[in-house]
Amino acid sequence: MGSGGDSGLRSAAWFGAADRDGFLHRSWMKSQGHPADLFDGRPVIGICNTASELTPCNAHLDGVAERVRRGVFEAGGFPLEFPVMSLGETNLRPTAMLFRNLASMDVEESIRGNPIDGVVLLCGCDKTTPALVMGAASCDLPALVVSGGPMLSGKFRGGELGSGTAVWRFSEEVRAGTMELEEFLEAEACMSRSAGHCMTMGTASTMACMVEALGLALPHNAAIPAVDSRRLALAQLSGRRIVEMVREDLRPSRILVREAFENAVRVNGAVGGSTNAVLHLVAIAGRVGVELTLDDWDRLGRGVPTLVDLEPSGRYLMEDFYYAGGLPAVLRALAEGGLLHTGAPTVDGRTLGECCAEAQNHSEEVIRPLDRPLCAEGGIAVLRGNLAPDGAVLKPSAASPELLVHRGRAVCFSSIEDYKARIDDPALEVDETSVLVLQNCGPRGYPGMAEVGNMGLPARLLERGVRDMVRLSDARMSGTAYGTAVLHIAPEAAAGGPLALVRDGDPIELDVPARRLELSVAPDELARRRASWKPPPSEMTGGWQGLYVERVLQADRGCDLDFLVGCRGARVGRESH
Repeated sequence: MGSGGDSGLRSAAWFGAADRDGFLHRSWMKSQGHPADLFDGRPVIGICNTASELTPCNAHLDGVAERVRRGVFEAGGFPLEFPVMSLGETNLRPTAMLFRNLASMDVEESIRGNPIDGVVLLCGCDKTTPALVMGAASCDLPALVVSGGPMLSGKFRGGELGSGTAVWRFSEEVRAGTMELEEFLEAEACMSRSAGHCMTMGTASTMACMVEALGLALPHNAAIPAVDSRRLALAQLSGRRIVEMVREDLRPSRILVREAFENAVRVNGAVGGSTNAVLHLVAIAGRVGVELTLDDWDRLGRGVPTLVDLEPSGRYLMEDFYYAGGLPAVLRALAEGGLLHTGAPTVDGRTLGECCAEAQNHSEEVIRPLDRPLCAEGGIAVLRGNLAPDGAVLKPSAASPELLVHRGRAVCFSSIEDYKARIDDPALEVDETSVLVLQNCGPRGYPGMAEVGNMGLPARLLERGVRDMVRLSDARMSGTAYGTAVLHIAPEAAAGGPLALVRDGDPIELDVPARRLELSVAPDELARRRASWKPPPSEMTGGWQGLYVERVLQADRGCDLDFLVGCRGARVGRESH
């Protein structure tokens, strides 16, 4: 019989009473072989697992979960694992971003509706990290993140191969005729040769860095390779720590304070992080009631140098980053430069400054010193103008410097299908000075805002040696990609934003230093076009996609659903059968 009714633990409402309900809850759980003393007032720790064979980046998380379980037991807790929807960008169509908010609901309601006192969030591929954090933040029970870790560096014909980044580069070389198809196909197994997520600074690695910078993970969570034994050791330590956090009542709302988000924005610039982090951090902030805007991203990112020389912005890979000192070394450099709120709390129990105080940089080639950065301005640039009244983003460290100030004529594609059908058409009027414009690929337009913003260049320009052009869209770009791509234009075309009114030949001016994006078309002509504009028909009505299109917020507000914003707490409501 349970004796935890007065323990103060949330799980005691299920397991602590000597009555009919307590009998039922304990009896059914005992069918799995749990001994009676596990119900006598121990903290129940949920292990939220996104392992799935359909999500290759997360396929190894069952082993990580077992080490978390061991740590929970060691600290006197009762671990119970539960699955939630797994989001893999590599296989899930039309895009994993369409399901981020759905997965967050799965996480939130799984935590709220079950006898859980604290939770360890196991994530890896791009959208699993923000989805799990968003859901846990809306419940506000003690929560700690353990990432699955990056895969080993790719090896190909005597050199290193970065996941994702190599795909974009090699596919362009095949289209340019400078790489044979057989060589391209040979690189497949060479790129992905171990468990783990992308080992470039794509969105998965970026979000692993973000949760560590936010204080939601133990030190070094971001960079330990998936197959390194230290990843399992960190998982076990995390299992121990979450039990302590329950006893301390250390909740996400005490960690995800304004200073934590400011730290994360600056860290994103220092590591050359993905533009996708903008959407995810804005959405996470919305779940805990912290206002984080695009203007904050631009203001906080200015003056932050990119220190990590890592693909796609630089040369190295996540394995090298870990051996060089990992994120704690970057945090210490930022702290010494006055660019970090060192007093921000963390799940470790120490402040962020205390966590990185003894960090060492073992390679100043991989992690550059502040006075010798990879890029002097590493933050995300937020652009505004009559083409993006609510903002757009660009990653300067991944762009071509000569294109950061550019004026060219638009070549428009009304959808990604239109782009694919016409980009290599010999009749397409395009040259290297043109601006490629992709419409109707935003949150509503795709739907889900797919990673199609880094459009490949026309084959005939590739054959001439052109490797970058200015590209504009309301879509996203893979964190592993590169190029002068203006993304997340808001409002999106499908919502009637000015992007919908652009036509072939329209002059467009990009001025990244001045943060300007302008369409040089007379106001009366734009008014005429708007009068004849009609929203594109939705391909899906009803179901999740129908709900998503109806309630999704625009990119500048993180693409959360309007009714999910905010912290609802862990109270179940009617709590008896």
